[in-house]
Amino acid sequence: FYFYLDLPQEGRRNLLLTSALPYVNNVPHLGNIIGCVLSADVFARYGRLRGWNVLYVCGTDEYGTATENKAREEGLTPQQICDKYHAVHAEIYSWFQVDFDFFGRTTTPKQTEIAQDIFWRLHERGFLLEDTVEQLRCEGCRRFLADRFVEGGCPHCSYPEARGDQCDKCGKLINAVELKNPLCKVCSKTPIIQSSKHLFLDLPKLESQLEQWLDKSTAAGDWTPNAKQITRSWLRDGLKPRCITRDLKWGTPVPHPDFKDKVFYVWFDAPIGYLSITANYTDQWEKWWKNPEQVELYNFMAKDNVPFHSVVFPSSLLGAQDNYTLVNHLVATEYLNYEDTKFSKSRGVGVFGDMAKDTGVPSDVWRFYLLYVRPEGQDSAFSWADMALKNNSELLNNLGNFINRAGMFVTKFFEGCVPAMELLAEDKTLLAQVGWELRQYISLMDKVKIRDGLKHILNISRHGNQYIQINEPWKKIKGGDQDRQRAGTVTGVSVNIACLLSVLLQPYIPTTSRTIREQLNAPAACVSTMLHAGGSFVCSLPAGHAIGTVSTALIAFVFKRLAGGQVKVKVAAPVAVNDGAVVSGADPERAKQLMQAVAEQGDKVRVLKGQKAEKAAITLEVNKLLDLKKQLALAEGKSAEPTAPQKGKKK
Repeated sequence: FYFYLDLPQEGRRNLLLTSALPYVNNVPHLGNIIGCVLSADVFARYGRLRGWNVLYVCGTDEYGTATENKAREEGLTPQQICDKYHAVHAEIYSWFQVDFDFFGRTTTPKQTEIAQDIFWRLHERGFLLEDTVEQLRCEGCRRFLADRFVEGGCPHCSYPEARGDQCDKCGKLINAVELKNPLCKVCSKTPIIQSSKHLFLDLPKLESQLEQWLDKSTAAGDWTPNAKQITRSWLRDGLKPRCITRDLKWGTPVPHPDFKDKVFYVWFDAPIGYLSITANYTDQWEKWWKNPEQVELYNFMAKDNVPFHSVVFPSSLLGAQDNYTLVNHLVATEYLNYEDTKFSKSRGVGVFGDMAKDTGVPSDVWRFYLLYVRPEGQDSAFSWADMALKNNSELLNNLGNFINRAGMFVTKFFEGCVPAMELLAEDKTLLAQVGWELRQYISLMDKVKIRDGLKHILNISRHGNQYIQINEPWKKIKGGDQDRQRAGTVTGVSVNIACLLSVLLQPYIPTTSRTIREQLNAPAACVSTMLHAGGSFVCSLPAGHAIGTVSTALIAFVFKRLAGGQVKVKVAAPVAVNDGAVVSGADPERAKQLMQAVAEQGDKVRVLKGQKAEKAAITLEVNKLLDLKKQLALAEGKSAEPTAPQKGKKK
């Protein structure tokens, strides 16, 4: 991983980014990746493009019962399991091009030191309670069951697969002994109830202080709506003391002499991992974590992790009274599902990081699709067919087509040098459209609307494709001086928009972005110039600028469907036809899917017309239908461009 050992700097925007620490006992699936590390990576990359001072830390969460059980399954020690899966996680995230400043782990002396220090500060200030609690104990496994290792009916909504700490359906907290028909997830036996003495974080005593801080943070920061809603629901129900110790062996030891046989509960201990991981990166970690005046903290996670980051962890830091940096922006996704079901580590359902790597499909394609369907405001789903479709329609036929044509015109018609540009009204209209899309992109990305930001990138290339198609530079280059000048202007404008796209794409598909900039021979300054001009279009490739050979090879791929017999889902490479228009090779399987999609969209348009819907709504659906028909033509190996109508015939 790359290291940027910067400390907070006076006069700069200093951003500290964390993504929820992935648990070390398994391989991360695509839902884990988009919900945490990939979303944070995109924002970290964007922040660096904006010139902000960014520190992005993450690492594996390694303590707890899950590690003990995995060690028993594989015949290894818990530490060996942690070492093994930490390396697996690091390799997967590296392949996905997640650019951490530091990727650490929680099984370190620094974790013990910092967690125990926070514990003692809470203890000394009277924010801990002792109490005897009833716990579920599995006689088959001869151990108390951690919350995640007992499952049963939710006492609130009756969801049958609720965990021992929280229900995934209604989101409410659960005491494991309240579960209906509980079962041990390890051996499936019914556990018994047994008493044990534990320590609790006195959340009611901290509630007033927490609410004051939350009001300020949620008003000033960019908290996602689900993060606000989940946090409010916890406070509305009234906070209760939260147990912070467990009857386990594998964990950060509780330093109190009366509880020396216990360890800290993972949801007290794990978020402290952000601090200890930073401390393992730099011995000046407190300049990030005890510096709320200069540092903005962003936490990235899936929505099930919200309460622990918005209530439990901040309460611990507030109670410690040591000027800790608290979260300013809590960014939570909804859930990414797999086809028509849920991802599941335990059942092996879905696509996991190592599987994605083994398909041979470059990580940029995975990044693009996961970010395109990022569950930003509602649950979304990964679909193999949709991934192939979006690769063809957006990466290849939209982005790839435009960038390839713009670069090819420079090479083919102007000897590899950007031609002189004399802007007409329609060119200025295009640049105004591009400028508007750019401003929307910046505004959305500033607020961590990553999926929506990507849509505006794709809109820019759509405007560009339409501009090229209307102006037909491949025809005008064969005409007189005026036409040739027009072809030059269209080519120069287009290649400069391609350069802008390469910059905007950098947070999303970094390898492709870098390759496009290299092929355009773009100056290094273009990266900062594009985003520092307040949303105005900046010409980074002036007349006379020499470019290299532009190719869309990076965004034309063959997919493998990881199901059954590893069926290949073919995505064709582009071939040039019609003096620069790019179409795909025939793909019968995809053509069949698109024929169905065209039929369904046609029915939708007919219904809207029959209902006399608003013109704007009909136009939107008609445009979708036309786009699908173009994709169908490409899949059938035909040109996507309409042929000229014969005289005397209706269009």
